[in-house]
Amino acid sequence: MNARTAEKWLELLCELHAVIRRRVVSACEQSPTHRLAEVVGDEGGDTIYRIDKVSEDELVAFLEPRAAALGGVVLVAEGLKGGRRALPSSLDAARAQYVLIVDPIDGTRSLMYQKRSAWVLSAVAPNHGAGTRLSHVELAVQTEIPLVKQHLCDQLWAVRGQGVSARRYDRVRDVTAPLELAPSQSADLEHAFATVVRFFPGVRAELAAIDDEVMEAVLGPPPDGRALCFEDQYPCTGGQLYELMAGHDRFVADLRPLLQGVLTARGLPLGLCCHPYDICTALIATEAGVVITDGYGRALDVPLDVSTNVSWVGYANPALRARIEPQLAKSLQKRGLWPA
Repeated sequence: MNARTAEKWLELLCELHAVIRRRVVSACEQSPTHRLAEVVGDEGGDTIYRIDKVSEDELVAFLEPRAAALGGVVLVAEGLKGGRRALPSSLDAARAQYVLIVDPIDGTRSLMYQKRSAWVLSAVAPNHGAGTRLSHVELAVQTEIPLVKQHLCDQLWAVRGQGVSARRYDRVRDVTAPLELAPSQSADLEHAFATVVRFFPGVRAELAAIDDEVMEAVLGPPPDGRALCFEDQYPCTGGQLYELMAGHDRFVADLRPLLQGVLTARGLPLGLCCHPYDICTALIATEAGVVITDGYGRALDVPLDVSTNVSWVGYANPALRARIEPQLAKSLQKRGLWPA
């Protein structure tokens, strides 16, 4: 992607994100929580709430008249037939120059109950058809959707090989200012936030046991009356990436897909996992210096679709990875969850 094209994409996505942010915040201000939390469908293995429809309705309407100027776009998102749609609508998908994957609201559950910010996530890659993958992403943008009572919200973006840019928007004064974010450079976890994701019932006990084993191996047994580290079960992948980039968290592991065999043995389905649209802005994190792998310590690379289950691990810096990853591997190997 050349500089001019990147500039055009960045301008378009920032405008789109601003539209979605404005519409969603307005809906949260005007509608009661029980209304926004109504279930209206099930798509791509995820429950769709009424608040999701507020943002999804914007996508095609916004992109349809703008897609031709970008050489044609294959939009990948929930709510679309088959999870994708060529834009302009008259275009054959094979002739589109780019794939755009979008999660209009990542963190729906927290936002609709006004507990915590959600994020708009977008990433652009050259169109390689069904073979288009996360590793092809050239530009990514993520934008915070604030709580109604929150007046500041952040936006981050990256073009591959060019580092990260960020700004903070004050929605009361309607002004933006540059923002400096930096992952932690600490090589330990003491007094820090480190999380093994276990949002939902099913295999919480197994995930908690992995968490305890890894933390004890890295930190030693907890002393009487003290806490050595903390966790943050923020049910929003984009938000978790932000916490790593902002220096708030040092380690996040979302291992849910690795537990499929455990659940199958119990006659239970896997349940909700991270999908590619949730992790599509990983480029921003890696450009910031965060180390992102899959659940097995390999480079994270998944197809840009709405259904693939994704395991991922984030380390704030390489030193933390060197310290934590061997202990995580041992814990997974012990349970037969690590590849031979």
